[in-house]
Amino acid sequence: MGSIVEKTRDGTIYKAATNAVHPELDLLTFLFDSPHTLAEKTSILHADAADPDNNQITKSQLRTLVKSTASILRNEYGIGANGPNKDVVLAISTGHYLLPSLFYSTIAAGGVFSASNPGSTPKELAAQVSQVGVKVILCNADTEATAVAAAKLTGLDSRNVVVYSSLPGGSLVLTPTTSSTPLTSSGSLSWAKITSRHVLDSSIICLLFSSGTTGPPKACKLSHTNMVAEAALVLSPNRDFYTRLNLPLVYRTVAHLPAAHIAGIQGYFVNPFYLGGTVYWMKGFDFPLFLTYMKKYQVTHFFSVPPVFLLIAKSPMVTDQLATVEQAVSGAAPMGRELQIAAKKKLGGGRLGKGRLVQTWGLSETTGSVTVLNMGSEFEDDESGSVSALVAGIEARIVDDEGRDVEVGKEGEIWVRGPMITKGYWENEEANREGFADGGVGRERWFRTGDVAVYRGGLFYVVDRKKELIKYKGNQVAPAELEALLISHPKILDAAVIGVDDEKEGTEVPRAYVVVGDQKGITGQEIQEWVAKQVSSHKKLRGGVVFLAAVPKSPSGKILRKDLRALAKKQQHGGSKL
Repeated sequence: MGSIVEKTRDGTIYKAATNAVHPELDLLTFLFDSPHTLAEKTSILHADAADPDNNQITKSQLRTLVKSTASILRNEYGIGANGPNKDVVLAISTGHYLLPSLFYSTIAAGGVFSASNPGSTPKELAAQVSQVGVKVILCNADTEATAVAAAKLTGLDSRNVVVYSSLPGGSLVLTPTTSSTPLTSSGSLSWAKITSRHVLDSSIICLLFSSGTTGPPKACKLSHTNMVAEAALVLSPNRDFYTRLNLPLVYRTVAHLPAAHIAGIQGYFVNPFYLGGTVYWMKGFDFPLFLTYMKKYQVTHFFSVPPVFLLIAKSPMVTDQLATVEQAVSGAAPMGRELQIAAKKKLGGGRLGKGRLVQTWGLSETTGSVTVLNMGSEFEDDESGSVSALVAGIEARIVDDEGRDVEVGKEGEIWVRGPMITKGYWENEEANREGFADGGVGRERWFRTGDVAVYRGGLFYVVDRKKELIKYKGNQVAPAELEALLISHPKILDAAVIGVDDEKEGTEVPRAYVVVGDQKGITGQEIQEWVAKQVSSHKKLRGGVVFLAAVPKSPSGKILRKDLRALAKKQQHGGSKL
């Protein structure tokens, strides 16, 4: 069903047409020990897509591995020894079928799991390590050099950089970079079962780096409640759909996105487990290989980003590889209706006879999706370009710049609250003040998403972004971070960065507007190349460099990005581009 609107004493409130509640359990008990999960003891939860026969792990095996690894983290590094919600363990890794075990094990030990994009530079990783006080970095062979270099920059003991690998049969090997001898577990550490609502709500089990609504990356705190509610409230309606059809829910997916953001962590570590499905892990995204695995493993469900759906829609390589896909979900950025329709045609639908492709909307701060179109709903075939309807348990407002409700059907910034919404940012009160608004006496605060949306006919449409965040193929880019780097160049006097649409790549790309003392002294391409040497690939200035006499700013000194966006539309072919 779609969303509904209610006029209340608190204003105009949007909510789901039906109500639902989530289990009040800690995440690990919810997944491993409760009747809520569909995974059986022998269910294969994670497997290496390249060699699943020799590299897979069942729920039963995973339980044993998690407890032994938690014991190592506790006894070797003191994770959780002084109580939960404190000790941060950060993983930086390419795709690996045992990567989820590090997430579960960190939580079991009483620690806080965090993650960094495997393409991060040592400087970028070091900034994250320092920001949240990381105690242990877990990496694999592909990211070891970056992890070691970041540890040196931050002063983290080299022994606290641990390389993980696997042996056939689902065995995990943990080896400090200072030794050739793997760590061994002297016992088994069980997680604490939690049922107290207050403890669940106030817990911190995951920190994800997000740009929030303004400024450089911040660490978003996610709780047991957030992650359990996200799984249960978003996915339960689809489970009910299969029950009504008297069909077993068969969930198989391919992990092709980085597991450093909410889409990978919730989408690969939690949701498939809850549904009793198997995740086949790719080392990194490769489109031909992705198609091969989609067909080989008869994938039934997957989440991806608009650039991947653009490939699906237009690539001649796509034939029958998606024949078994029953539902696909697109997120990270809105997708145009034309692309949605074209990509949907490539989905075979498997047992259901037709494939479904819907859009979702959410952020790290909302633990992922807060809108979705459930299978079997009246809108499941929507092709209007909407980002769907609100998930049960979520309330929203659409407001103007003064925080006042706009008329229904008018555009405004969307605010949300509910069990999936973060309680705030790690040790950053300024960001918390800016990111949240009072919810009224005895009510939850509203999270200011920074996205401008409009409500029509039960569905939401994201039409613009008030916030500064740029999303390149699902990866987050903070303009303030690039601006700080640009201004550090001796020949650049001022700079501003915005995201511009790249039709060829089907995504936003960063573009820099710079002020230089002597334009003949440096070219746009030189600036692009200089930046490219110092940042991750997804932060490169693929949108080019445009020279300005002055960066437009408000009287208070804030960059007027809306003016730059208007300029970008007028000068689509201006500036210097690679």
